[in-house]
Amino acid sequence: MDEIKNRNEIPTEHTWALEDLYASDEEWKKDLDKIRKMIPEIEAYCGTLGENADTLLAFLKKQDEISIFLDRFANYSMRKADENTKNTTYQGMKDQTAGVYVALSSALSFAEPEILAISDSTLEEFYAQNPKLTVYRRCLDDIRRKKAHILSNDEEKILAAAGDLAQSPDDIFGLLNDADMTFDSVSDIEGNRYPVTHATFISLLHKTDRSVRKAAFESLYKTYEAHKNTSAAILSAQMKQLNFFAKARKYDSPLHAALDCSNINPQVYHNLIETVHENMDYMYRYVHLRKKLLKVDELHMYDLYAPMVSDAERDIPFEETKVNIRKALSVLGDDYTALLDEGFQNRWIDVYENTGKRSGAYSAGCRVHPYVLLNYKNNLDSEFTTVHEMGHALHSYLSNKNQPVVDSDYVIFVAEVASTCNEALLMQYLLKNTADRKERAYLINYFLEQFRTTLYRQTMFAEFELKMSQMVLNGESINSETACRTYHNLIDLYFGKEIVHDAKIDLEWARIPHFYYNFYVYQYATGFSAAIALSQKILEEGEPAVKAYKEKFLCAGCSKDPVSILKDAGVDMSTKKPIEDALKLFGSLIDEMDALARI
Repeated sequence: MDEIKNRNEIPTEHTWALEDLYASDEEWKKDLDKIRKMIPEIEAYCGTLGENADTLLAFLKKQDEISIFLDRFANYSMRKADENTKNTTYQGMKDQTAGVYVALSSALSFAEPEILAISDSTLEEFYAQNPKLTVYRRCLDDIRRKKAHILSNDEEKILAAAGDLAQSPDDIFGLLNDADMTFDSVSDIEGNRYPVTHATFISLLHKTDRSVRKAAFESLYKTYEAHKNTSAAILSAQMKQLNFFAKARKYDSPLHAALDCSNINPQVYHNLIETVHENMDYMYRYVHLRKKLLKVDELHMYDLYAPMVSDAERDIPFEETKVNIRKALSVLGDDYTALLDEGFQNRWIDVYENTGKRSGAYSAGCRVHPYVLLNYKNNLDSEFTTVHEMGHALHSYLSNKNQPVVDSDYVIFVAEVASTCNEALLMQYLLKNTADRKERAYLINYFLEQFRTTLYRQTMFAEFELKMSQMVLNGESINSETACRTYHNLIDLYFGKEIVHDAKIDLEWARIPHFYYNFYVYQYATGFSAAIALSQKILEEGEPAVKAYKEKFLCAGCSKDPVSILKDAGVDMSTKKPIEDALKLFGSLIDEMDALARI
């Protein structure tokens, strides 16, 4: 059995450098006292923001100061908590951080109503009186754009104080999913044992031994089935809290509330679902091809990750991954690869799984430098996960470096573009640098999987999340039966009739953490579509496209609304075209894969 190591057994060079934030827990605790003392400093501005330009500017600068302080403070406690979700000390520090955020949110609740109370003419006078205030014009305009949804001071205080409660579904899901749930190990036909964890599950579904895939599938979902009522209750609580806050802020729905935060028209969300529905034939062709290439009488849900090309998978150590990524992204220039080297060499990345470590992968765009969490396995999937997360990391780094604090944090709509663009560039590099037919087919197999799992699967997730939200909005009950039935129907729609509908797949919704991210998942699909378009421009047009991508997108932060930022970089996401073009590419890859298989 491949044992999962304890944290203290992982070599230091494969762990992230949290000492770049704080030398010790004791130093962090000292700053806990400091940040608490900042709360009265913020509250002292209450009732003064409309008095004059200097006071408004001083308040906004104080916000920036606290934001920078909190960035370092919160990243330390949250990254420490993710190293081992069973470590109660760091879970406690994470809870203390959440408490600080709630207290600060409550203390700041007066700000938006007061800013909204300033007349347009007075605000223009403020800009003229103190030109330094214009740095905050975009931010102030964005606040005033949402005027209909900002409440009175007292009401804002109540909503801010409810922040802890709003976070509870995500917290409870995380502890149930990452700390409490365990899964039976499985064996292959030779008697070798494999642990089933969140990090190993997809790797096991990639196994050529079908009995391992089936056993891992059944092991995982047996545990989720045992907790299905609890999982449904947590999901219901999430949808109810989103609905509560949407109603309180006078939005038509939680979807409108979530997308308005990023200034995105809800039609973009609906366009995605509609466009995928209109192009479902590509997915059905893919399922047909997969069944044919795997040479099975029945294609099951646990067969969806198995390579359609046999004997092509190979071991890819982390060191090789770093070399491939650097070469693939060299098209973005020496300045970009220099930043990659800095991240690889100076421990921005926590590489391997350890007992209790948070599952999955992410990049936290800390101002000191980004921190990337991986659970690296020596395979192609982990190679692409690494290039994906480094895309996030460098996007954050460049936005932080090139934008003022108030405009440095890019919104979630564009969050997946840089990461997925990196993936597309890596794929094109690998395809270009192989002359082996089987290896090319294996890579195309992986590229097809990116389309299936990102464009189709994430759109299916987005549709499920929307349906769950609409159920609460309509006063209907979310329980394990209604959630499973809804998911069952979506599986039928998205995968068609040439796959066996294994009953346990109806529980897949219970293990998806992104359902607690407030309508986040659709952006994987829109971001993928935008990234495919940008990567094609970079490879076809060269330096002009690279320059626009880096300067107009990677360095832009949130200096404009996200659709405008992407337009500046060359992609119009207000239309269906980028999604349609990406799906056409999916269709052409299916054709090439089919042709390669016949050679």
